[in-house]
Amino acid sequence: MENGGRTLPAVIAACSLATIVISVISPVRAADSSAWSRDSHSAFRLIAGSNAAGATALRAGIEIKLDPGWHTYWRYPGDSGVPPRFDFSQSDNLSAATVLYPVPDLYSDETGNTLGYKDAVIFPVRVIPKETDKPVTARLKFEYAVCEKVCVPVEGMAELALTAGASALDAPLKAAEARVPKAVSAAQAGLTLHRTPGGAKPMVTVDLDAPAGTNVALFVEGPTSDWALPIPQPLPAADANHRRFSFALDGLPPRVNPNAPVDLIFTIVEGSRALEVRTHLD
Repeated sequence: MENGGRTLPAVIAACSLATIVISVISPVRAADSSAWSRDSHSAFRLIAGSNAAGATALRAGIEIKLDPGWHTYWRYPGDSGVPPRFDFSQSDNLSAATVLYPVPDLYSDETGNTLGYKDAVIFPVRVIPKETDKPVTARLKFEYAVCEKVCVPVEGMAELALTAGASALDAPLKAAEARVPKAVSAAQAGLTLHRTPGGAKPMVTVDLDAPAGTNVALFVEGPTSDWALPIPQPLPAADANHRRFSFALDGLPPRVNPNAPVDLIFTIVEGSRALEVRTHLD
């Protein structure tokens, strides 16, 4: 598994991409959403959640709609693809904007396994104002890719004034927030892992507490975005109340020792429940 396939130029070369650039900028206004920024296969906008006056954090979201059969990517795209990139640096009265990721779906085809979203997705955003008694003018430069048989990189702009008050789009934003994996410890998730050392690509085995009959999926990320670990594959478990997975320490950045200790991020999906575990592999 090659780590170089994560860059946008590599994806363009591999997929013969045709670039479509959007430059629609929504006017600043007190509204529940910006205007849609559209390309030929998708559209996105900023949306506001319901927010209390003087709140130290405001709720917002980035909503994407996709044509039937097209998908976009999670923060880690899997075997191929491009993660979304969010730039709020041109906003007014903004101290920080943290984008949250709803749990993705796993898609498998002849090109391998990818992680992302079909039809539609809302990325919740936690917005921290510099001054809580003033509105935030959120200006987003958004880069993402949409794929069917070919992949198309998209770039667009949206702008929305975030103020206190009720929003008609609060319900779909809450639904997206509920799909963001909950951060728990390895002990709380019942997750244990160990490495089989030796060789250029040591294997890692992961055991999870999971009731019999539960459908479980497991995704793994490295400590930085330049890691490209494979998607863990299920193995026979020791008993009916556990699930076992394994993956190779492949797709590491250059000069990283695959036998050295490392911090890893696991996303566990059990039906409608999703957990995120940050843990250490000795």
